[in-house]
Amino acid sequence: MAITLSERAAAHVSAFIAKRGKGLGIRLGVKTSGCSGMAYKLEFVDTASDEDVTFESHGVTVFTDAKSLAYLDGTELDYAKEGLNEGFQFNNPNVKNECGCGESFNV
Repeated sequence: MAITLSERAAAHVSAFIAKRGKGLGIRLGVKTSGCSGMAYKLEFVDTASDEDVTFESHGVTVFTDAKSLAYLDGTELDYAKEGLNEGFQFNNPNVKNECGCGESFNV
């Protein structure tokens, strides 16, 4: 079981944590939302919890909870720039379908 970051995503996260001046890593999770049932949530972690499951990827610590890990196992978080748009992309092998707007998914 693992969650990984691409080199681009890790560099972007590392730079943002350095700019913030604090942070242990990022937390990746899922929440019930959207038209397909689930949505990703991504936030910076300043304090770890005993319930956290952690992974190290390209020098960045990725935090998640056990419930979310069941939906995120095997996911790679990437960071892409396409024209004027840039942002994180979730490459999740567990996704069966996504909504048209790309904000939610179903496993």
